[in-house]
Amino acid sequence: MSAVVTEPGTTEGQAGQAGPREGAFGNAVALACRECGHRVALGPFYACPECFGPLEVAYEFPAVTREQIEAGPRNIWRYKALLPVPTDIETSPNTEPGFTRLLRADNLARELGIDRLWVKDDSTNPTNSFKDRVVACALSAARELDAKVFACPSTGNLANAVAAAGARAGIRTVVFIPSNLEQPKQVNSAVFTENLVAVDGNYDDVNKLASEIAGEEDGWAFVNVNVRPYYAEGSKTLGYEIAEQLGWRLPDQVVIPVASGSQLTKVDKAFQELIRLGLVEDKPYTVFGAQAEGCGPVATAFKAGVDAIRPVKPDTIAKSLAIGNPADGIYVLDITRRTGGAVEEVTDDEIRAGIVLLARTEGIFTETAGGTTLAVTKKLVESGRLDPAKETVVINTGHGLKTLDAVSGRVGAAATIAPSYDAFKAAGIA
Repeated sequence: MSAVVTEPGTTEGQAGQAGPREGAFGNAVALACRECGHRVALGPFYACPECFGPLEVAYEFPAVTREQIEAGPRNIWRYKALLPVPTDIETSPNTEPGFTRLLRADNLARELGIDRLWVKDDSTNPTNSFKDRVVACALSAARELDAKVFACPSTGNLANAVAAAGARAGIRTVVFIPSNLEQPKQVNSAVFTENLVAVDGNYDDVNKLASEIAGEEDGWAFVNVNVRPYYAEGSKTLGYEIAEQLGWRLPDQVVIPVASGSQLTKVDKAFQELIRLGLVEDKPYTVFGAQAEGCGPVATAFKAGVDAIRPVKPDTIAKSLAIGNPADGIYVLDITRRTGGAVEEVTDDEIRAGIVLLARTEGIFTETAGGTTLAVTKKLVESGRLDPAKETVVINTGHGLKTLDAVSGRVGAAATIAPSYDAFKAAGIA
């Protein structure tokens, strides 16, 4: 099998930047602009110098076989040949995320009226969300670029993952969050780092501050700012795992939550890479995006049939999806339209109902992002846009213990009784 080049264009360096050591980024060869195709050398860059478009990692893949991948470790490093990481990545201390379960969700399928339904459950990652995947790739890049501080702006799950990964790697870590973030997510970060910084404002305010710091301070690796191209590639492993766990085939339909939009775009990128590498059969698949009504700028643009995404001020219980100005929103529109999918939004009450539905049908306690995805899936089926006869995968990105407040008013004790059999009978539970 010949090498696969994922992006066209010529490569140039940037003034004053020393290149990384040979092999530092595996089979990655450059950073390519997603708008104009211009290339720059691998380094701490995230914006195209020609058109200011976003950069992403481009590769020259060698021949890769299913057998080689299956012989790898049971974490994301089984796909290291397809990621911007060195070949000896397993030897560097990291949280070893990935290869989470793909659960056949027959009970939920019956409830929703879908023939074949799977839940990709990323709540079992080291810090209980899919963010451990992207952070592991960002940490590798930070090491290779000799960063002294590992940092991020976050709506919660990313802060948890960065703080834990930094502790494991022994690198100074600073995480920035909106001050109104759910308390469990704050604790889940603060337990790993003493440098948890709460910012008065929403995520977009926090992200703006992080960008300013990244531009002024030397040696800071902000995972979703100046090392974002490497960080984002970690989401591809969700797509790789889904295909491998389905027996090396793509699902017909996949429903993915949308915050910045990066996860959805990278799952699609993973599917396309697997097709080009000959690891799965080329077939049509449909991608759906899920947002909350209180922060649904991509869904609004999709429904209006426009390409421009108007930023919004988030107002939703789904704080992990509360990004009012999503960086990859336009690419989410491109992918969902190209594949015949859609971007839909649901209310906070529908999100709460989605959390309870998944818990009571499949024993999975999801956070508000997962509740959003479940509620959107239900809405898509009811509206006829998601085909119930086709095999569908729903992605659960995090654990419900992080967002207990979302359902604490909806669930609780069925009854409070005296410690006697008569009281039990009187309660009508039997």
